[in-house]
Amino acid sequence: MSKFALLFLFLFTAGIFAALFITPVSSVLVYQMVYFVNPDSRWWAASIPGIQYSFIASLVILTMLTVRYKELSTQAEWKKQPVFKWMLVMLVIYSLMTNFAIVPGVHKAFTYDFAKLVVIILASYKLINSEKALNACLWVYIFGVTYIGYMAYSVGRDWQGRVEGIGMIDTGGDGNMTAAAMVPALIILTYMAWLGNKKIKFLAVFCGAIIANGIVLINSRGAFLGAVVGILFFLFYMIFSRHQRKGQRGTAILVILVAFSGTIYVADDAFWSRMETLQDVGDGGKSGSHRMDFWMATFDVLQDYPLGVGIQGFIELSPNYLPEHYFEGRKKGKATHSTWFQILSEIGWLGFFVLLALLISTLNLSRKTKRYLVNIEHYDAYFKMLALEGALLSFLITASFIDRGRSEMLYWLILFIAVASNIYYLRSINPENRKLKNTNRYALPVTRHKSE
Repeated sequence: MSKFALLFLFLFTAGIFAALFITPVSSVLVYQMVYFVNPDSRWWAASIPGIQYSFIASLVILTMLTVRYKELSTQAEWKKQPVFKWMLVMLVIYSLMTNFAIVPGVHKAFTYDFAKLVVIILASYKLINSEKALNACLWVYIFGVTYIGYMAYSVGRDWQGRVEGIGMIDTGGDGNMTAAAMVPALIILTYMAWLGNKKIKFLAVFCGAIIANGIVLINSRGAFLGAVVGILFFLFYMIFSRHQRKGQRGTAILVILVAFSGTIYVADDAFWSRMETLQDVGDGGKSGSHRMDFWMATFDVLQDYPLGVGIQGFIELSPNYLPEHYFEGRKKGKATHSTWFQILSEIGWLGFFVLLALLISTLNLSRKTKRYLVNIEHYDAYFKMLALEGALLSFLITASFIDRGRSEMLYWLILFIAVASNIYYLRSINPENRKLKNTNRYALPVTRHKSE
């Protein structure tokens, strides 16, 4: 049995044991690990028992929620999070669209998967109920995409200059979708490297280098844009924020220099050649340059199907709305190649506005949290909220060029912000929760805030 297989089995078993007998949040960590490692698709899969690891992890999450529901609910109330309302509304819209979908079988199957995702997100919100638990989830995510970065290095590029087949189960082996899930980790690691101790700084730089190298090997232009925008977003606040720590601006400049030097070091000619095509949107001879035609065709589809066409409906109907030369030598249609237009085509304008409402409510609650943290001078948490916002922004930029409207990573990033808002803001302004800090072993530890 390979070392990777042994390590996975050990962590999986230990995580389940820890969830049952130590802390319920371990069930969420196990679920995350299974999602990112995706054991069934790895070369060492034959060395492990052929069981449904994701299903087992999900079952343990729901079991822990049921057993601890009374204790956990006082610390994390669903009704105080507007983001969950919009998630459920979107799920209802997808469910109703089953009756109108162009490909009802596919739509029904993926809607069922989306429903399972929403349930896991809701359950995880209650289980991730402390700052340490949130940090543990962030590190499991980082380690997960670090492993994917290692896989990219081990597999190497194919004859097309890409790395495929190394991602999570919901990416279908697509390299662009895999890179989209990796990019947000770079922004979170920037925060970790800045405020962590020496060991954390070293670990952050090590993981960041492997992740960045993996993104370069995958050669995703959208991921490159997402990484640049997300990191610049966070560094902008580090440099220009009024709430400064000693050496904060110097650290930000150092991060910029290290990131620039690292990019120059790991990026090869194939990477830069592909990035140069970003400016050739109107050149029909360039790979990916036809996306705008696909986006515009979405509006033509909506004129005939105002409610949307369901999951995979655009692919099925695209030959009726795009020129014939797009389908030469192809047995299937084209996708929208954008999360925004994917949602538009699948569930219409109503679904699109629900997605916007979901994102706006997430950022609105984050804004309230940041304002509260500034008032109590808890600047470390304030910048963590900014890092989580930057991570979400980087994913949305990347996802603007691929179909990721129902991806797990999108909803996990929203969950991280919701959890952080609950820990740092909602719970702190609730008198009942403050009383429980000394009586509930699952409650948030008292954090001392000091002026920087």
